[in-house]
Amino acid sequence: MSNPVKETAEIFSVQKVGAYYQFTVVAPGIAAGFAPGHFVAVAVGGENTSMILRRAFALLGATPSGQFAGTIQFVVAEHGAGTRWITQRRAGDTLDIVGPLGTPFPLPSAPSPAVLVGGGYGTAPLLPLAAGLIEAGSAVEFLLGAATSSRLYGELAAKRLAGSVTVTTDDGSAGEKGLVTEALPAAIERIGAEVVYACGPMGMLRAVGDISRAHAIRAQVAVEESMACGIGVCMTCVLPVRGDDGRSRFVRSCVDGPVFDADRVRWADVGTLPPDLLGADAMGLH
Repeated sequence: MSNPVKETAEIFSVQKVGAYYQFTVVAPGIAAGFAPGHFVAVAVGGENTSMILRRAFALLGATPSGQFAGTIQFVVAEHGAGTRWITQRRAGDTLDIVGPLGTPFPLPSAPSPAVLVGGGYGTAPLLPLAAGLIEAGSAVEFLLGAATSSRLYGELAAKRLAGSVTVTTDDGSAGEKGLVTEALPAAIERIGAEVVYACGPMGMLRAVGDISRAHAIRAQVAVEESMACGIGVCMTCVLPVRGDDGRSRFVRSCVDGPVFDADRVRWADVGTLPPDLLGADAMGLH
């Protein structure tokens, strides 16, 4: 886990991108520790709000302090009262932010062809990851998918980085009609991928893991579980994950993730309390 800091951060700009809002915020302490895969937890509602839980957002990027103050970028999709409050903020307003949080994407020790699969605004953390992979000599291909064209994110930035981008939408309003994972087998073959990275809905991540396993390559996936505290205290973001010893445990997505080896996640048991879980005896399940 990184060394997170809490900052009262001034919003530098807010840009509407399709159905999303892209924030650039002055937060030099967070920017200094950024790596692709990290996220931030943002307080919502102001000082007197009843919304006590922070909202988590993957970092799109960071510019460390130099001539100007360090900034971070993240993307918000409006899902409810908390995210609506954030999207109503404007340049010059301040946000209470904690970050960088979580474990970043692991990078290969040598150049390795990679396919990056983004679902909706899950593409955001894959963009700085792609930049790092390309800088290290890895070939990169993007697959971007969404339910409809307005829910796509990062297509132009992905093209500028990697050149090769396949777009899919469920309704056919942009790119190929269908699920983004349907394009994954061909992309793996085309680029000779040795690793797949993905961020998006849980169903998409599970399919990415299944397809990668069928091609005998690893998949590193960033989950989008709800994370109330972001620092491992509230236990709202636990997932059943197999450890190095073969035993399964609940792990916290916020501090043990959000990036996991897809083969370690027990996708079929997400949202349940499996009886063979380490510690289940103490919970009275046997």
